[in-house]
Amino acid sequence: MLPLIPNPRARRLFLDRHALSEPPVGPASGQALHDLIERIGFVQVDSINTVARAHEMILWSRRQSFRAPALKRLLERDRSLWEHWTHDASILPVRLHGIWQHRFRRDAVRLEANWRSWFREGYEAQFDRILDRIAREGPVGTADVGEGEVRGKGGWWDWHPSKTALEWLWRTGRLAITRREGFAKIYDLTERVIPEVHRAPVPEAEATDWACRSALRHLGFGTSGEIAAYWKAVGPEVAKDWCRESLARGELAEAEVEGTQGQRRKVFIFAESLNEDPPEPTPRLRILSPFDPALRDRNRAEFLFDFYYRIEVFVPEAKRVWGYYVFPVLEGDRLVGRIDVKAFRDVGALRVRAFWPEAGVKLTKSRHAKLAAELDRLARFARCDRVEFSVGWQREPLAPPDR
Repeated sequence: MLPLIPNPRARRLFLDRHALSEPPVGPASGQALHDLIERIGFVQVDSINTVARAHEMILWSRRQSFRAPALKRLLERDRSLWEHWTHDASILPVRLHGIWQHRFRRDAVRLEANWRSWFREGYEAQFDRILDRIAREGPVGTADVGEGEVRGKGGWWDWHPSKTALEWLWRTGRLAITRREGFAKIYDLTERVIPEVHRAPVPEAEATDWACRSALRHLGFGTSGEIAAYWKAVGPEVAKDWCRESLARGELAEAEVEGTQGQRRKVFIFAESLNEDPPEPTPRLRILSPFDPALRDRNRAEFLFDFYYRIEVFVPEAKRVWGYYVFPVLEGDRLVGRIDVKAFRDVGALRVRAFWPEAGVKLTKSRHAKLAAELDRLARFARCDRVEFSVGWQREPLAPPDR
């Protein structure tokens, strides 16, 4: 029989790996902020700003002294972080650039096949023109290129050719994001953004080992599919082979992890972690970004926490169950609810439309006080001076939609 990781220990282990066990206090700038991002692996970037950008809120929920300029300094002045692609656009430690060389080559092949069908023709013709212009004149954004080019009317896939070319050159490593203005990406030549010491390519075998090994470190335990999906840097078969080889060397062990309903799933875990006793999470309540790394794998979150979550941004309003952009609420080692909240900075108010507890969770006097305290902290982070509650904001639990 395989050793069993009981559900409470599995949750504690996973939350500890994602810096969600300790109270969200302490320094959140300079090296301390860089170390936090190293610990959680990556920080997803997203444009929605109902309270704060996703990357800012991910960091705030772990260190509530965090403020956006500290991240901007690491990205744009210190160059210890950079932006590229994992499962989505993300902020990463710049030391990983050499590993990403393999991704650049792989994406060039994949994009060559797909982009011709997705985008209007002509973007390849812009490559040399854009690279020459940036070399001569400096960084550009999409607003600086494409004058006179025809744009489509069908959505993001109808970018004009120069915008498509910029994105291609970034995804395949020839350009890098030097800064953002508002939320718009500003591109420059990679050699002017990424320090030379980090640009040397890492051998493929070393990159594969890093991708699998670091993914399992961040996850605590996982299937080979979860390991492959963490960075999306290797395919499922490559991750399977790595797991088998590491198992044979005695580095990994197989175990069963218990879900909230008693169901079991076979996983890999580092042998030294089998008997690890992770810390008990703080009982403090905190509001998470919908793009939090701990929730990125929705199926894993449902298995470990019995928490079904999907972003309803692209769901027609009449068909939404909870709302446009609803934040998960973590208390201790449980996801206890979700809250619909939005910052109205023009009037200084953080407005709460609704809070839905999970089934079996009551909004007790103690929990209500913790939620109120967290909302006050969130209001300050969102540059609001007060919290306002809509009539009827306390809702009854809702069953997830059929799936």
